[in-house]
Formats: sequence, structure tokens, C-alpha cells
Amino acid sequence: QCQLSGLWRNDQDSLMEISVLRDNGDFHGQYLTRVTLSGGCAQVSPLRGAQQQLGGEGWPTFAFTVRWDKFSNATTAFVGQCFVDAGGKEMLSTTWLLREAVGSLEEDWKATR
Repeated sequence: QCQLSGLWRNDQDSLMEISVLRDNGDFHGQYLTRVTLSGGCAQVSPLRGAQQQLGGEGWPTFAFTVRWDKFSNATTAFVGQCFVDAGGKEMLSTTWLLREAVGSLEEDWKATR
């Protein structure tokens, strides 16, 4: 079974650490991104999420948000599923959606990536 708690690295060399995984599936941690909207250096941002609780079978799904408040006025939501490959390596497959603040409703079209 896949365990979300621990340190994860993505293909962009960003790091995610899930430090607390509660019995009800709630978790929190931090995200160290190497990719920033401002083009600056790597920054640590808080994350919070929840993992779907399963019985004894299947791979868990999860969702979490990251606030980039130290260097950007944006939030990203991630959804995904945890898998274990044939070699026993745990992997997260995710999709993300970033929302950046804009100054008006007319600019709403450019706020989501």
C-alpha cells in the first residue's frame, strides 16, 4: 500500500514533504518549489490535503492545496493517486490547477493555468 507521509520529489526537482497524516486521511506539510511565477529562488510553502480512506485494496486518491503566499499571490490545487510499481517504488500521479489573483473580473480569463 502507498503511504503519503514522507519526502517526495517531482520531475521538476521540487520537493514535497508530508509530515503529518492523520487517521482520518487529513494531512499537512510543505512544498519546496523550484518553479516560481516570479522566477526567483526556491521557496517553501505550506500544503494541506486529504487522502481517500480505502479498505484493504486499491490505491488511494488524494487532493491538496499549496499557498504560494511568500512569493506569489497564487494557490495551486493538486489531485492524484498513489501507486506502487512492479519494483516496489511508490509514485504519485497528479494533475494540478494554479489560480493567480487578477485585478478585475475582465482579467479572469488569464488567472488559471
